[in-house]
Amino acid sequence: MTRAAWLLADALRDPASTAALDGAGWTALLAMARAEQLIGSLAHRLAGLPVPAAAARILADSRASAEQGRVAALWEAEMARRALAPLDLPVVLLKGTAFVAAGLAAGQGRFIGDLDILVPRGRVEAVEAALLNAGWEWVKPDPYDDAYYRRWMHELPPLIHRERDRMIDVHHTILPLTARITPDPAGIIADSVALENGLRVPSPADLIVHAAAHLFADGDLAGGMRNLWDVDRLIGEFGLDGVAARAAHHGLSREVARAVRLAQALYGTALPAGWATRHRVDSLYLHRLTARNGWGQAVRPATRLGFYIRSHWLRMPPLLLTRHLWRKWRGNGA
Repeated sequence: MTRAAWLLADALRDPASTAALDGAGWTALLAMARAEQLIGSLAHRLAGLPVPAAAARILADSRASAEQGRVAALWEAEMARRALAPLDLPVVLLKGTAFVAAGLAAGQGRFIGDLDILVPRGRVEAVEAALLNAGWEWVKPDPYDDAYYRRWMHELPPLIHRERDRMIDVHHTILPLTARITPDPAGIIADSVALENGLRVPSPADLIVHAAAHLFADGDLAGGMRNLWDVDRLIGEFGLDGVAARAAHHGLSREVARAVRLAQALYGTALPAGWATRHRVDSLYLHRLTARNGWGQAVRPATRLGFYIRSHWLRMPPLLLTRHLWRKWRGNGA
């Protein structure tokens, strides 16, 4: 693990550890936190502690930015709720918006990008029409990309609102339809928890399962330190009761166990007996998760490439993957 990554992990786990940092250490810590989109979470953790004046200004700005992002995310969720209310269907918030809407510890300082929602697959066309009617527009102009999302992916092609310039991803499950693992999206919706405004969030166990699925079954581990901080915060708030059974139900036992182990390795997450048995392959995942230098720049290109290839391998069977990459290569070369 790089020193910068250790600095960030240590600061999130034990904010008092930053008292020993010199100027170079603060530079590396803040650069790493920005690169991993954890600067708001770090700022929240360090609130009230003595820090150098220059760092204090950066952290104060980051807290303000995180709060602005929280308000914007909640407003976008409300706009989606209003657009979809006539359809009378469950709308489940996912990822960062779910954390802040439910007031969870994982949402404190959390960077939030797109609005991600989960809806019943049989109602996706109605959801699409309602959002288009309410001012959202397609992001993907390429007919091939549009068809690819609709046939193979776990979500509609992304939409952006023409006035607010905010994107929404409409999911009907949590992993691509071509993936080797097939979770139970109807189960996530059925077990979801209603908020006061009628929107819903996944159950605590499903929040952890989804975080693990997003990181280890559907991606190249980019942003993995942030995702594992989510896991740490969720475990700290809810524990792991029922998580193993829920992970097994979704076919994600291996991914959830790995997420829990790596959260413990990075952040010292307190775990019940039996969860922290390390695997030799964990060191390879840590090598990828922490592949940045003290300036926040990406390093270890071979490792990154390997996990990028792995992410595509997980998403599609070999023949489909070959066809897809060939089509994209031809399109990029046109």
